[in-house]
Amino acid sequence: MVVEQPRLGPLMLPEGLAAERARELLYHLVLTRALDERMWQLNRQGKASFILTGRGHEATQIGSAAVVRPGVDWVYTYYRSLAVGVTLGVSARDIMLSVLARRDDPFAGGRQLPLHFSVPALRLVSRSSVVATQIPHAAGTALASRLRGEDAVTICYFGEGATSEGDFHEGLNFAGVHRLPVVFVCENNRYAISVPQHRQMAVDDVADRAAGYGMPGVVVDGQDLFAVFAATRQAFERARRGEGPTLLEAKTYRIVPHSSDDDDRTYRSREEVAAWSARDPLVLYQRTLEDLGLVTPADLAAWREQAQADVDDATAFAEAAPPPDPRDALRHIFASE
Repeated sequence: MVVEQPRLGPLMLPEGLAAERARELLYHLVLTRALDERMWQLNRQGKASFILTGRGHEATQIGSAAVVRPGVDWVYTYYRSLAVGVTLGVSARDIMLSVLARRDDPFAGGRQLPLHFSVPALRLVSRSSVVATQIPHAAGTALASRLRGEDAVTICYFGEGATSEGDFHEGLNFAGVHRLPVVFVCENNRYAISVPQHRQMAVDDVADRAAGYGMPGVVVDGQDLFAVFAATRQAFERARRGEGPTLLEAKTYRIVPHSSDDDDRTYRSREEVAAWSARDPLVLYQRTLEDLGLVTPADLAAWREQAQADVDDATAFAEAAPPPDPRDALRHIFASE
């Protein structure tokens, strides 16, 4: 059964989210957006060869990641998960080292695409660039947590295009059969690169597929950070009670092209992009906190200034860092003494 998650009232904090934490999440959103914009600038300057970002996805990513206990719960991301990393504690400097492929990139030493996070202390697991492979891995990690007696939930992120891969069906089936403590988050932005959803599947909601694997499917407004937080929290609590997995589908939209090499004008109208841009999660969440009396224009101005300073510092730090040593090209690929 698909559950439509009701939108929370504009003047109500969701259960489990303190006021100060809600303010902190807005800063994460501001910083993520500043990093996102700088990544595109670096690409257009020829300094970053290829990027994929999640502008427009931030409420989904931050609202769900805010439920995670860093270092306790396991996290599998995908190539748009910049806001997840920022929320869990990945630094702007580390992100820029990855974007510019520097030797000191902590995720892969400059040998992987940007935003392929790998932070053992945060249980933020390295992933492949291949679409959907993280889904069965997440199911396996959830099984390992159960076998070890850990009080851990695994969360796994992917786009709706990944649900057309066999990995999605195998991973959800395994998790459903074994009632594993895992939350699958589908960031449905309506396009698998240039292919619209209606040409990928014959259902309106990815969450409809959850019934085939014995788990609830929940549809939530992915532009509403509070609604995503509440739905994710319920899914985590369900997992911890031993009631099994949940498929959470967040209806969102990427307001930039698929990647720095994509021209989205060939497959979607400017009117469509403008309509979704009017529901920019940064603007919506800012207004919500203003309505709650939790932020002021002065707060926002200070946070924007701080975010810009953090991004400037991270960019300068990464640009000054050395490139990878060619002699290390085969390191960690072949066995060595």
